[in-house]
Amino acid sequence: MTLCALITGGAKGIGRAIARRLAADGAAIALIGRDSTALQRTASELGARYRVADVTDYAAFRDAIAAFGTCDVLVNNAGGALSKPFAKHDLADFQSMLDVNLLGAVTACQAALPGMRSRNFGRIINIASTAGLKGYPYVTAYVAAKHALVGFTRALALETVREGITVNAVCPGFTDTDLVARASANIAENTGRSVEDAREALAATNPAGRLVQPEEVAEAVAFLCQPGASAITGQAIAVACGEV
Repeated sequence: MTLCALITGGAKGIGRAIARRLAADGAAIALIGRDSTALQRTASELGARYRVADVTDYAAFRDAIAAFGTCDVLVNNAGGALSKPFAKHDLADFQSMLDVNLLGAVTACQAALPGMRSRNFGRIINIASTAGLKGYPYVTAYVAAKHALVGFTRALALETVREGITVNAVCPGFTDTDLVARASANIAENTGRSVEDAREALAATNPAGRLVQPEEVAEAVAFLCQPGASAITGQAIAVACGEV
């Protein structure tokens, strides 16, 4: 049976690596993202279907999911981070982090679960972060939202475990993506350090002293999609070189 894998934020970075890895396993790939150019490029490479939608525009996002029909694998990869001291955060910052990192995943699960339940099979993988397992300074809203995503994962897993559906979170550490590039630039701008020094400081947060590669995250996702992973649910799996 050919599985259909729907990946949000699937055009670049971790999402693209996951799409490539699942395609290599024979899955039919469907992508949702905001960057139409990047989506077209990745979709063309993989022979994938795609829709342009923002996961925080919930009505449009639901329509995009519905356009693909049912999916067997849902990877909620779309997310975003906001970095500044807590004293400079306002409630809108917390809401925006919850919107993209939690409620987008909630919306996708609500849309995908009926089809999975009808087939007694499904794999839901939420791409969280080590920020869902520990604290980091200057990203309080992001950390709160990723902790919420991990909690949602654990709770939903208990509701679906008897239906052939697994729900897990994969929690990467600092990964070599555009998001880390932007974080490095932000640190450099605010501290006067070079971008390379900032990048090395992020890499040094784990014992290996290096950034995680997107392909390493994709391998964890691919494993959770396998039939042999059917007893693994409600877990938050760190891909972080021993950081947590």
